[in-house]
Amino acid sequence: MGMPSVPQLLIILVIVVLIFGAKRLKNLGGDLGSAVKGFKQAVKEEETAPTEELEDGTKQANETVMQKTDDQKSV
Repeated sequence: MGMPSVPQLLIILVIVVLIFGAKRLKNLGGDLGSAVKGFKQAVKEEETAPTEELEDGTKQANETVMQKTDDQKSV
């Protein structure tokens, strides 16, 4: 048994619409779309957050190196 054919998928779709109703399916689709949008936004925010932390860490490391260099010059 492979994938259902197009007529079989249409029959399944009609049965689902009859059971749940078009309005409920529309609401379900909207909720699913909102969830996907929120997930994509969270992933995008997660990708940008580590680079900001890395840049801050790099600045602190550079300042520390410069301070040690200045201390070594004064000795």
